[in-house]
Amino acid sequence: MICSMVPFCFKALLFENAQINLAFSLLIRTFADHMKQVIIEDAMLRQAAGEGMDAFVSAFVTAIKEAIGGELTADKLDELNSDQITLLAWDILHSEVMDGGFVQLIHNGYGPFIFKNPFAKAVKLWGMRNLSKLIYNAHTLYAKYHEAIERDCTDEEFMALFEQYPEFDDMDDEFVEQEEIWTEQIARYIDEHIERFATIRT
Repeated sequence: MICSMVPFCFKALLFENAQINLAFSLLIRTFADHMKQVIIEDAMLRQAAGEGMDAFVSAFVTAIKEAIGGELTADKLDELNSDQITLLAWDILHSEVMDGGFVQLIHNGYGPFIFKNPFAKAVKLWGMRNLSKLIYNAHTLYAKYHEAIERDCTDEEFMALFEQYPEFDDMDDEFVEQEEIWTEQIARYIDEHIERFATIRT
């Protein structure tokens, strides 16, 4: 299979979300693949770096989103390489889990993007073995419970999901405990492979 010949590929997926409706076409990327022109001003990047790891990573996330018009669609993702897509996936994972844990991530419809694409393998290639292991473990629970968690529900019913699926609690705790370390690792990976994420304009 062609997928085995490249670092990873993103297979076609379709899932619905209250905010977005994404259709992922087959995305096969190699290290030398074409990349959407993403520009970051050098002065802006220096300022972000001075503010810390979170701001540094956020600068690249923002630049990538701006380059694709702020909307994740199959056509727009086709313009990105695997590292850029992985960074956007991390941003979604980070935002959702830090706000409401894996239950919120799954309920909001992001499960397929994180668990049915090779995100865990991608971050492992970035050297983040612990995050990769956590995603694989969460995937097991996602496969078991996602249909029930993804159902439309009232705010009260949504809050009850956290009591109904306590298996996610330890994973949520681990993510929060390791978040700073993982953000630093991502910032270091970006810094060492900047050309894979953006062009710095002086």
